[in-house]
Amino acid sequence: MRGFQNRPPFAMAPVYQSTLFVVLCVCSIFVLSGCSASALTDPSSTAHAASPSTTSGYPVKVFFSKFPDSFNGNPSVVYPVNRVSPTIAVATFSIQLLIAGPTLSEQQAGYFTELNTLFSGSSNCAAPRPVGGPDFTLTLDTKGSIAEKGTATLKFCRLTTSAGIGADARVMAEINATLKQFSNIKKVVILTRDGHCFGDLSGKDMCLK
Repeated sequence: MRGFQNRPPFAMAPVYQSTLFVVLCVCSIFVLSGCSASALTDPSSTAHAASPSTTSGYPVKVFFSKFPDSFNGNPSVVYPVNRVSPTIAVATFSIQLLIAGPTLSEQQAGYFTELNTLFSGSSNCAAPRPVGGPDFTLTLDTKGSIAEKGTATLKFCRLTTSAGIGADARVMAEINATLKQFSNIKKVVILTRDGHCFGDLSGKDMCLK
């Protein structure tokens, strides 16, 4: 997988990149990569938190792959780590935390994600601007462009370059587990920037069938 085996996979996940720093600093004014103001204010677009809110926010889990378990034979194996979302848009924030990657101590314990290495180019999900824009959009109760209760559609806003079938499977397992922790998300559809099913080598967009 293009040299990935020659280095510990968890070393690929940066420690809370600048994107997350921006998220934490400015979420109160709705500048949240991968989010929109409506997702923060409209209850219909907000996933149900797995636990009651606390004084500091909403407890959530982010599911990462882990070396060597997710690398040796079963890429669907993922493990949860605890986080706190400062916004009620817990599903969107959880995916942003997944993109940000594990902390240094979590990396040292073997946790990793390849999601944060897939993106390139500019976002096509925001008004034209020289830089910036969200990494993804998340729409609840929708399969692609069709209403479907219980289904969440995550669409990437930037180009994604796969490192291989195993990497695709791990990324999909991480996203699915992270979103399905919320009671109103039963199924997850993951789309590329161009609207095709992520990781679907058949070219038939089976996730939309």
